[in-house]
Amino acid sequence: MSSTILEIIRTKGDETESVGRAAYEHPLLVRWCHWVNAVSLFVLVGSGLQIFRAFPSFGAKIPQNDLLHWPKAFAIGGWLGGALQWHLTFMWIYLASGLVYVAYQIFSGNYGQVLFTHRDIPGVWPMVKHYFFRGGKPPATEPYNALQKHAYTTVIALGVLSVLTGLAIWKPVQFSWLAWLMGGFHWARLWHFLVMWAMLAFVFGHLIMVVLHGWNNFVSMLTGWKKDPEY
Repeated sequence: MSSTILEIIRTKGDETESVGRAAYEHPLLVRWCHWVNAVSLFVLVGSGLQIFRAFPSFGAKIPQNDLLHWPKAFAIGGWLGGALQWHLTFMWIYLASGLVYVAYQIFSGNYGQVLFTHRDIPGVWPMVKHYFFRGGKPPATEPYNALQKHAYTTVIALGVLSVLTGLAIWKPVQFSWLAWLMGGFHWARLWHFLVMWAMLAFVFGHLIMVVLHGWNNFVSMLTGWKKDPEY
């Protein structure tokens, strides 16, 4: 589904003049899911790290070789029980907002705006060079460039993996087949941990992209409209 583009008109007395354009890039439901998911991810990461503090290892408890002692100040929940409550509550919010987002993209046909396909492969390297100040910016023909679409498609896949690995370690008996596919309970914990860091890497890159693309790009996720689109 293509973005709706309108011309911005300013009136002076009986005269009118064009002062720019605006594109409606983000429908209300997409914006709602974006911000709900962002808050949920923040709470899940913080509470997950507090849960990890209770057993900071991926092997057997006896003998236990701790991997990382995460500072309590950067965790949410205060203790193991509190962290589990936060984690399980926002797990459902995270899952619901993700399902609503994916369902909307599919049934509205809007998925073409963010889905990375083989046609986008040639555009990845030019954008990588541009972001690392090694080349000029390729001309924009749609709301998201090839590298952005690759990132958004990847994070959806990571979201699915975060849910599957989370189910395997939350209910290892009921979902024993799922834990088995991941190599067992301890491996499922490791995959869940690695997926978390991969999603944090996406968030970091996402924020860099927002800064590089300017204030209008951020405002569009609040209002839906992006002023003076480049395409």
